[in-house]
Amino acid sequence: MIANVTPSIKYIGVDDLDLDLFESQYEVPNGMAYNSYVILDDKVAVMDTCDGRKAEEWKVNLAEALGGRKPDYLVVHHMEPDHSSLVAEMLTTFPELTLVASQKALKMLPQFFEGIQLEGRTRCVGEGDTLPLGEHTLTFYTAPMVHWPEVLVSYDSHEKVLFSADAFGKFGALSVDEDWACEARRYYFNICGKYGPQVTRLLDKASALDIDMICPLHGPILKENLTYYIGLYKTWGAYDVETKGVLVAYASIHGGTKAVAEYVADVLREKGAGKVALTDLCRDDMAEAVEDAFRMGHMVVAAASYDGNVFPPMYDFLHHLQLKGYQNRRVAVIENGSWAPTAGRIMRQMLKEMKEIDIVEPTVTIVSRMKEADKPKLLELAETLIAK
Repeated sequence: MIANVTPSIKYIGVDDLDLDLFESQYEVPNGMAYNSYVILDDKVAVMDTCDGRKAEEWKVNLAEALGGRKPDYLVVHHMEPDHSSLVAEMLTTFPELTLVASQKALKMLPQFFEGIQLEGRTRCVGEGDTLPLGEHTLTFYTAPMVHWPEVLVSYDSHEKVLFSADAFGKFGALSVDEDWACEARRYYFNICGKYGPQVTRLLDKASALDIDMICPLHGPILKENLTYYIGLYKTWGAYDVETKGVLVAYASIHGGTKAVAEYVADVLREKGAGKVALTDLCRDDMAEAVEDAFRMGHMVVAAASYDGNVFPPMYDFLHHLQLKGYQNRRVAVIENGSWAPTAGRIMRQMLKEMKEIDIVEPTVTIVSRMKEADKPKLLELAETLIAK
């Protein structure tokens, strides 16, 4: 679809409603948007392309936006294939086109497009470099590891627009009306979560700019209440607590550990712990569990022992948290086992490898099924968890 971002900036992105897994791992029940823009001035700049899945639809949008004009520049903010799959085709279709990208992106291009001819066709830009288009001038800022090393963002001083690459993106197609924060949070912590310091540095650069609009590569264009969106990103980038509450994440084989987790969740609600999210790691969306772990300041992990280790769904969850830089949180541990409980030891080992994780003592051990004698220990664990 084509839409006016401003009278001289056109949206030419496409929705992908048939995609089941973004990056082959994240469930996207409402699809995905691959955003792209055209700036029409004395010079014409195309801002990124799209995923190859939607190439034909994107090319139709591009042609309509150009209205017979030829693009002078193709700006590549991010080399990931969902944004750059048509770079080689653009260079072939428009022989006078100049490709504008970071040094690292230019180095990556032959990795994706074998035999691509770039000599005399590129303009390498970095921190503070500008690209005059007429009334519009783009200023580039490096954003390494948000969330690849070659990433740039650009700022159009004429329209006060920040083209933010993957920053401020979200899961979901634009044709679907849904809350921004929920899917933006799930997107952020699973895509960019490991790179909080880099996100914070980018926000520091953006704070010096007069921004009226943010145009990301996924999700809606942000126009109103930018303080809200930027404030959430500051919280997320600093690994601060967004919501008072507790995530109770459990991995249960035959229901015994599930019953314990449900009991603890009820106790936490009665004790005024704030929002209490209960997640079945065997069935619920892993990306949403990761999102909730980062969103709240406290967590309970409860898992069955398995093969002298921990039940794999819990191992996978903690491994995801390790990969994404989980930190600055308080965690209580509950293990279950019928003859040789081992889950608690493994979970504690994994948590200790993370940064500034306060593990509540002691680990509570359940033998097969929760009994009345176990409840006082679980009550004490819940009270200790939320005491801070």
